[in-house]
Amino acid sequence: MKLAILSRAPRCYSTQRLRTAAQDRGHAVKVLNTLRFAIDLSGDEPDLQFRGRRLSDYDAIIPRIGASITYFGTAVVRQFEQMDVYTPNSAAGIVNSRDKLRATQILSRHGIPMPPTTFVRDRADVIPAIERVGGAPVVIKLLEGTQGIGVILAPELKVAEAIIETLHSTRQNVLIQRFVAESKGRDIRALVVGDRVVAAMRRVASGDEFRSNVHRGGSVEAVQLDEEFQDVAVRTAQIMGLRVAGVDMLESNDGPLVMEVNSSPGLEGIETATKLDVAGAIIDYIANQVAFPQIDVHQRLSVSTGYGVADLVVHGDADIVGKTLETSGLRERDITVLTLNRGARVIPNPGLKTVLEPDDRLLCFGKLEEMRSMIPARKKRRPRVKKLPKHPIHEE
Repeated sequence: MKLAILSRAPRCYSTQRLRTAAQDRGHAVKVLNTLRFAIDLSGDEPDLQFRGRRLSDYDAIIPRIGASITYFGTAVVRQFEQMDVYTPNSAAGIVNSRDKLRATQILSRHGIPMPPTTFVRDRADVIPAIERVGGAPVVIKLLEGTQGIGVILAPELKVAEAIIETLHSTRQNVLIQRFVAESKGRDIRALVVGDRVVAAMRRVASGDEFRSNVHRGGSVEAVQLDEEFQDVAVRTAQIMGLRVAGVDMLESNDGPLVMEVNSSPGLEGIETATKLDVAGAIIDYIANQVAFPQIDVHQRLSVSTGYGVADLVVHGDADIVGKTLETSGLRERDITVLTLNRGARVIPNPGLKTVLEPDDRLLCFGKLEEMRSMIPARKKRRPRVKKLPKHPIHEE
């Protein structure tokens, strides 16, 4: 395999470990400065130049795109994708993970557990927003902060309001998030590669600091994650379009709560804490994908007239609730269930004896008309009823 690592820091630990792991496995690997590429759109086919010369052919890339060059870096990754060069992290996935608001919107739509979060711009909306997430103390986050920079704990309502107004006055966009007290100063970093967590560590803040980032003096220790934490981490990364990602989670009383997804996770802390060859796991995964690439199921199956792939939700009042896949009648309607998502669990190729439950999500292949008939009519949003004051106000 011929591999390119897109990085502006060839001597940093993560880049060096990925390069060494690839070389140890007999792969040809080069570290290429992302900013030295030129995107060539003048020919009949998508192409790239590097340092003024046409780029040679590569089988795969590993994008290590820093936050400061997200726009140009993801454009380069997107061009590699157009050239059918494999990348574990898509350009869209990197962009989505960099914007905390966009990432939160995507994950909340798919039912990923997260601390209650809100986003407002108008001054009059700030206090109601804080109250919606549970009141002070709250965590205030800049949308594009990294390594704990731009994350502030506001202990009181008035303090939170003042901080948010100050940041808004400097044209900064912020998220307002519930402070999960039981996890103060601690979080979990799960390193996801493909469809599994290859390593995990607990980060513990130093002293009174509530941010546990290693760059802020936090310590790390290896941890074995239970099935729930692993399932949430893997599903989070895959929803974001990332096959290599660091998923940060809080240990709340109600289970894992996802805080952030990192598309270029550092390897030094987690390899030091766990003594595991995380870089090797990344290289092995990429080599397997190059040898046996994934296909775009939606695109390939679209040539079958009248057939396609659809994501169906089992609603509580559906007649298939409580039935097995065998007795549900789906096969008779020419519908095959490829994957079943139940909460944080993902069940690939579920057996015929699997009993369907409310809120199961089914990835199906079959007749589009039959699957369309299973989708209930869209419900209209109910207007919120405004509470009347206890004592009526009489006009004079």
